[in-house]
Amino acid sequence: MFSKIAAVAAALLVLPLTITPASAHQLRSDALPMAAAVDLLPSAAESRDGYQRTSFKHWVDADRDGCSTRAEVLIAESRVQPTIEPGCKVTAGQWYSFYDGVTVTAPGGLDIDHMVPLAEAWDSGASAWSPERREAYANDLDAERSLVAVTARTNRSKADQDPAEWLPPLLDARCTYVSDWVATKLRWSLTVDDREKAALAEIAAGCGLETVEYKPVL
Repeated sequence: MFSKIAAVAAALLVLPLTITPASAHQLRSDALPMAAAVDLLPSAAESRDGYQRTSFKHWVDADRDGCSTRAEVLIAESRVQPTIEPGCKVTAGQWYSFYDGVTVTAPGGLDIDHMVPLAEAWDSGASAWSPERREAYANDLDAERSLVAVTARTNRSKADQDPAEWLPPLLDARCTYVSDWVATKLRWSLTVDDREKAALAEIAAGCGLETVEYKPVL
C-alpha cells in the first residue's frame, strides 16, 4: 500500500498555483479535525434495493503481479516478514487486529475488512456507479485504511453495519475506526444517513485531536 502522506506530497508538487478554493477542496488530502470532516459528509437516505455482493468484483489481481488484493493486504500489514508460497499464497506472518487488540499468526484467522462494507457503500451511492468504479472501490489499495486485516470474528460481528450500529469492541480503537470510516466515505464521495451522521458527530466530539486524512477518488 502506498503512504497517503507521500501521495499527498507528490500531488501537491504538481498542483497549479491558480487553483480556486473549490477545486483545491476537491484535491485536498490534508488532515482535518474529525468533527469538521464529519460535517463535510453529504446526507441522504439509504437504499439497499438491487444490492448483490457480486456487484463488487473483489480480491482481484489489479496490478497483475500475481497477488490478489487479499494477499496484498496481508503482506503489507504483517508485522514480520510473511511466509509466501507459490501463487502468492500467504501462509504465515504476524498481524495485529486493531478492532479487538488480538495478534494473529495464521492468516486463516483473518478477514480483510472493507472499512465501509460493500453493502453500506451500495446504500450510500455506489448503486449508481459503473462496475469498474465498484471494482476499484472493492480493491482500494491506494488508501491505507480502506482495507484492513482483522480477526474473522470481529469482521463478521460488524457485517454491514455502520457506526450507529457497531463499533470495535476495543474501546481504544474507536476513534481511529471512526476516523478511517469518515475518510473512506469522503474519499469515495459516499453519503451518510441522519442516524449515522449523528453517531459519527457524537463520537468525534469525544475524540479530542483525532484527525481525518483522505484523498478523493474523482
